[in-house]
Amino acid sequence: MAMFESFLSPLPRVVAHRGDSKFYPENTLPAFLSAREIGVDVIETDVHITKDGEIVIWHDPTLERNTDGKGTIESHTLEELKKYDAGYTFTRDGGKSFPFRGKGITLQTLDEALKALPDARFNIDLKSKDERIVDAFIGVIRKNHAEKRICAASFHYKNLKALRRKAPDIMTSVTTVEVLSLVLREKLSLLPRRFSRKIIFQVPEKQVLRIITPSFVRKMHERDAVVMVWTINDEEDMKRLYKMGVDTLMTDDPRLLDKVAREIGTRE
Repeated sequence: MAMFESFLSPLPRVVAHRGDSKFYPENTLPAFLSAREIGVDVIETDVHITKDGEIVIWHDPTLERNTDGKGTIESHTLEELKKYDAGYTFTRDGGKSFPFRGKGITLQTLDEALKALPDARFNIDLKSKDERIVDAFIGVIRKNHAEKRICAASFHYKNLKALRRKAPDIMTSVTTVEVLSLVLREKLSLLPRRFSRKIIFQVPEKQVLRIITPSFVRKMHERDAVVMVWTINDEEDMKRLYKMGVDTLMTDDPRLLDKVAREIGTRE
């Protein structure tokens, strides 16, 4: 049974970037299952659309960095993608060993991940520019009745706007162009007294302009916005940002972040 009411309730504090990606191949089912065992609040992941219209979990548009395959996700069918080894290049010793090579770890679909972890919250970045991804993504979320446990993100504003229009009940974060506009308005003291909708920031500390400052966090909290910062892997940075009042951190090392959050009282 889920221990949460929705994606934001209770407020997530620890987000595993691509799963437990320090110890397992990123964006694979073993990485997600390990993150769940750690007890993270949210699993962050990425999706593309395949040649045959399936929503598959993967970060890069291409296969070379993490598999024994070549080419783009979008030029392959799901059946073709399933033949590649998603643990092929993972190493923790600079390439001396590859502990997950040949272990049967494959790319997974979003549908498979949602079914494998029915009690988990997901933050899902729609990576493809292809406009087909919007309807296909909505279809998978609806099929799994996962509307309340996911938040969608995308650097492709056109697709994000289409998602908001077609599925207003699916939560989304603000994208780069929206972030920069709000940051600039904050620095010029031109923010409205309240936002017309729930604003969720998912940002680095700096993106052209410095985003995360005590003033920014305070002003956004005054307007009921949520501030999530990625990707923080250093222990002192974790402590500094939590103490600044940042709501949520995303990390490649969720074991460390969970420890820090509990030590400083951000998480029970």
